[in-house]
Amino acid sequence: MTLEGTVALVTGASSGIGEATARALAAQGATVALAARRKDRLDALAAELGGFAVEADVTDREQAINAVESTVSALGRLDIVINNAGVMLLGPIVDAPVEEWDRMIALNLNGLLYVAHAALPHLLKYAQEGPRNVADLVNVSSVAGRRVGQGGGIYQLTKHGVGVFSEALRQEVTARHVRSSLVEPGATESELVTHVREAVRSNLTPSTIEILKAEDIADAIVYIVTRPRHMAVNEILIRPTEQER
Repeated sequence: MTLEGTVALVTGASSGIGEATARALAAQGATVALAARRKDRLDALAAELGGFAVEADVTDREQAINAVESTVSALGRLDIVINNAGVMLLGPIVDAPVEEWDRMIALNLNGLLYVAHAALPHLLKYAQEGPRNVADLVNVSSVAGRRVGQGGGIYQLTKHGVGVFSEALRQEVTARHVRSSLVEPGATESELVTHVREAVRSNLTPSTIEILKAEDIADAIVYIVTRPRHMAVNEILIRPTEQER
């Protein structure tokens, strides 16, 4: 199934998995709306892909709604949403800066929920109005949503929550041909680790394995949204071959 005639919205599109996914969807024929806070990067990517850029901090509900509504207004419809924006602030729970918890909950959970809530009426509508007669909401989580360990408790909490939401929504809307899918990357090249405070980052064990590239995750997302109407990929866990946990 090609994506010709479809419109996709990608959050966190200014770098990493979001940028790679936007490129991959555009290569399949979708017109892509790009949402993130760094407007300069979005404008350059939108010009390259022939897409639409909207500056948005999705932790603000009104900005999340505007990202969705601006996309539909500018591009005429909405068939695919990639809920990718997120932040990973690792560290122990004891004596943690609670502001870091607030940031992760605000973006990884609230921002994702705000975008999904705003997008669902459009996805439900355009699932019935071609060109594919199906719509997709893909929530990008993490292998952290499947495991629990020291040093990432609140990050893991948010990613477990994404998995619960995705499955509950899937059960609610699947009969109406809106597919709710979950992607859980393992160790992947990104800017996420640069957001970890220095005191924690300096104690992280350097990776000795060959980690995934953003394009690897984008490839999986494209696979999900190009399946035929009768087929839904509910969940994909992707780890580097050498990653043990």
